[in-house]
Amino acid sequence: MIEATVRDAAATSADASFAEIAARRRGKVRRYLHGHPGVMDAVVAVCYLALAGSTIVDAAIADHWPASALLLSLALALFIRRSHPLLLAAYAAVVEVAVAVIHPWGVNVSVALWFSLYAVAVRCSRRATYITLAAVTTPLVLLYVMAAEAPMDEEALRQAGENPEIFPLVITLATGATILLSNVIATGIGISVRQRREHEHEIAAWAARTAALGSVNERNRIAREIHDVVAHSLTVMISLSDGAAVVVKKSPDRAGEVLGELSRTGRMALADMRRVLGVLRDDAAAEGAPREPLAPADSLEKLLDGFRTAGLPLQYSHSGPALPEDAAFRLTVYRIVQESLTNVLRYGRSLGRVDVSIERDGGTVTIDVLDDGAGGSAVGTAGAARGAAAPLPQASQGTGQGLAGMRERARIYSGAVEAGPAGNGGWRVHAVLRWNGEPPVQTLGNTYN
Repeated sequence: MIEATVRDAAATSADASFAEIAARRRGKVRRYLHGHPGVMDAVVAVCYLALAGSTIVDAAIADHWPASALLLSLALALFIRRSHPLLLAAYAAVVEVAVAVIHPWGVNVSVALWFSLYAVAVRCSRRATYITLAAVTTPLVLLYVMAAEAPMDEEALRQAGENPEIFPLVITLATGATILLSNVIATGIGISVRQRREHEHEIAAWAARTAALGSVNERNRIAREIHDVVAHSLTVMISLSDGAAVVVKKSPDRAGEVLGELSRTGRMALADMRRVLGVLRDDAAAEGAPREPLAPADSLEKLLDGFRTAGLPLQYSHSGPALPEDAAFRLTVYRIVQESLTNVLRYGRSLGRVDVSIERDGGTVTIDVLDDGAGGSAVGTAGAARGAAAPLPQASQGTGQGLAGMRERARIYSGAVEAGPAGNGGWRVHAVLRWNGEPPVQTLGNTYN
C-alpha cells in the first residue's frame, strides 16, 4: 500500500513537471487555445468560413441556396470534430459531393474535408485514418472525372473560351489533383501531430516510471539508513544500560562513565535520525537540522570507541593507503563495520576478542570483522544462525535486513559481502569494495549520518 502510494505520488509529480515543460514550449497563444478547446473549435469554424466564404456567396448569387446552406452547416458540424471525427468526415464527404453537384463551379474544393481528415488522423488509429481518407476522397474525385465526360452548359462554355475540347480534361486533372493532394496533406499533418502527442505521452510515462523508481530507491535508502542508526544505537544503549546496572553498586564512578556514554549515544542517535529524516522535509534547514554527510576524519574511530565502551574487546587494524576521500564510499565502510559490530554486540556470547581490519590494495578495499564468541547472529535470517549453544529469545532474532543492507551498499561499488561461521567457532563478516577513482553511477544520493 505504501509503495503504491509512493509510486502514484511520484508519477503525479513527473506528469505535472512534464506538463509544465510542454506548456512552456507551446507559447502563450497555443497554451491558451490548448486550455480552452471551445475557443479553438470556434477558431477552426471561422477559418473554414474564411476559406469557403467565396463559394458560399457565389452559390447564393447563382440562386444555389441549398449549396450555401450545406456549406454553412459544415461550419456548425466542425464543433463535433473532437468527439465524433468519423461522423464529421462522413457528413463532410456527403456535403462536398452534394455541393459539387448543385454548384460545380465553386472554388471551394474539399475545404471541410481538410479539417475532418485532420481530426480523424489525430483521434483515430492509422488504419482507420487511411480507410477514411480513401472513402471520403474517392467519391469526390470520381464525380469530377465523370463531370468531364458530360456536356458543358453555357457557363462552362463561356469559361472554356477558345479551347472547349481540352477544358474538361484540364478541369478534371486540376480538380482531382487538388482534392487528392490537399486531403493527403491534411491527413499527413494530423498523423504528424498524433505521433508527436504519442511521443510526448511516452516520454511522460517514462518520466513517471523513472520518478517512481527513484522514489522507491530513495525510500529504500532512507529505510536502510534508519535501520542502521536505530539498530546500532539501541543495541549499544541497551548494552550500556545493562552494564551500568551491574557496576552501579560496585563502582559508581565507572557507572557514571557508562551512563555518560549512554547519554552521548542517545544524543548521537537523535542527531542521526534528524539528518536522515531531514531530507524528507523542505523546512529542515530552517529548523536547524544538520544535513552534512558523515564526517570522514574520525567517525570510524569514534564508532569503535563507542563499541569498546559498550564492552566489546575490539582490536582494529588498517593496512595500505588511507580510504578514498569520497564521503559516500567512507559511509559505506562505516555502515558495514557498524552493522557487523552491532550484530556481534547483540548476539555474541563469551567474547574474548573481536578483530576489525580494513585493508586497501590499490582500488580494492577489504573489510573483515571476526569474533571468537558463541551464540546467535542476526546477520543472516535468524538469531541462532551461528549455533545452538546459546540460543537467544525469539524477540532478539533478526530479520535479515542488516545483511541485505550491507550487500546493497557493497553492490554500489561492485563489491560483495559474505557472512558465516568462522573456523574459531565465532562469526566472520568479509566485505570487498572496489574503488576506481570516480563516484559510481548509482550512488547513495545525499547520504546522511
